Amino acid sequence: MPSANRRYFDYNATTPVDPRVAEAMVPALTQVYGNASSIHGPGQDARRVIEQARRQVGDLLGCSSKEVVFTSGGTEADNLAILGAVRADPRPKKHVITSALEHPAVLETCRWLEREGVDVTVVESGPDGVVSPESVATALRPETVLVSVMTANNETGVVQPIREIARAAHEAGALMHTDAVQATGKIEINVNDSGVDLLALSGHKFYGPKGVGALYVRPGTKVGKVQLGGSHERGMRAGTLNTASIVGLGKAAELAREELEADSKRLTGLRDRLEAGVREQVGDVWVNCADSERVPNTANIGFEGVEGEPLLIALDLKGLAVSSGSACSSGAVEPSHVLLGIGLSKNRARSCLRFSVGRMTTDEDVDALLAALPEATARLRKLAPSRKR
Repeated sequence: MPSANRRYFDYNATTPVDPRVAEAMVPALTQVYGNASSIHGPGQDARRVIEQARRQVGDLLGCSSKEVVFTSGGTEADNLAILGAVRADPRPKKHVITSALEHPAVLETCRWLEREGVDVTVVESGPDGVVSPESVATALRPETVLVSVMTANNETGVVQPIREIARAAHEAGALMHTDAVQATGKIEINVNDSGVDLLALSGHKFYGPKGVGALYVRPGTKVGKVQLGGSHERGMRAGTLNTASIVGLGKAAELAREELEADSKRLTGLRDRLEAGVREQVGDVWVNCADSERVPNTANIGFEGVEGEPLLIALDLKGLAVSSGSACSSGAVEPSHVLLGIGLSKNRARSCLRFSVGRMTTDEDVDALLAALPEATARLRKLAPSRKR
């Protein structure tokens, strides 16, 4: 839980573990010690709680528990989906489509496939942050094995038209994978409605523990092994299952399904109030992809005449945790590839901060942020008078 003297606005990076999730995990940590692959009593005790969690995740996604494969998190789930599906396809010439807005877990995996001789097409988005189904359809080829487009973007919160993209992929004979790490628990997901063949999620993005995730695999979808070892998880993922964390993931999925509507309504209100307050009290700002459909908790705001990193540090010193979306590379701060992908210049991309609220965010937290931002922004603007505003 966020400490009393800190205000946390970085729920897209990770969420606190819900106390109800932690409570559910305790028996699995202290009493259910067997290996779920063992046939004796302690092993079967572990198997039972794991299968209960599998059902809870399946209920959240609208699928059978038999279609849920547990992983160590979203990155492994994305890797397993992309590498496993492409390598399992027997065609000698293969092609993959993804978008420029994807998480590195997808982009780096596609770059690895390129080194293996797979052709990869990276589709751009417009300024609205949306990957159009038409652009994907145009990029499809007879040898396209897989299309991978995320459900919701981690930087802007933009929700992608996954159903339409999946339809285009299937019409061309390709599989559809989606990284739903930032969407799970925030918007309703039904894998049958969306038509995806593979979907990745991660527990720590919706109040579960870190180090556990899941991959939905549609029946009949061939996914080759990425790890070598035992035949765990229907032969798709070797390794002894992390019982306690899987129980936590299951409980987090159950709570997300039960509280999705109420959480969505409250978080939308907090986000909208935050954006309106920044516009009114700070001025010279813009909200990226404000007119697009977004997950309810995410606001990506640009501040004219301000570098995002110093503003992040100034807010952190006041006990407010936010995100810049930038990455440190070779000693230099590089702007978010997502913001560059929606057409921002490097300078404007460096002026942006991401604010993501969550289940534990209060009105008082938003008030504290709105009270701190005007002074911090004004001071930094005075320190950089030569920067064009």
